[in-house]
Amino acid sequence: MLLVGHGSKLPYNKELILETGRMIQERSDEFIVRCGFMSMNEPSVEEQLEAFRGEAIDALAVVPLFLARGVHIEKDIPALIGLTDGQKKGTFETAGGPVPLVYADPIGIDPLLAELMLKNATTALSTI
Repeated sequence: MLLVGHGSKLPYNKELILETGRMIQERSDEFIVRCGFMSMNEPSVEEQLEAFRGEAIDALAVVPLFLARGVHIEKDIPALIGLTDGQKKGTFETAGGPVPLVYADPIGIDPLLAELMLKNATTALSTI
């Protein structure tokens, strides 16, 4: 899994992406998890794609850690991973040959996000 973050000059953005990747890796040994950033942080998406070329993988899932669709989701990330407008599937060339590549949606509208916002509101209210 290539977990893609936006990147930021502020350090907690990178920390959020890296820590999320670490938690995903802890929860599943079905994935090799690498984190890449669109801008301002390292490693870049391109660097992580190169790193995956040397891995013995059966498929590559590119998962953006973004809430909603925007230019990065619709144009920039697909271009980096070799997909054209609207495509969600392609192939990825590894040292062992081509493997399937899939591009996941951003978080979007999800009941889990609503639960998280309720948790955050409750936590904030508990401080008064």
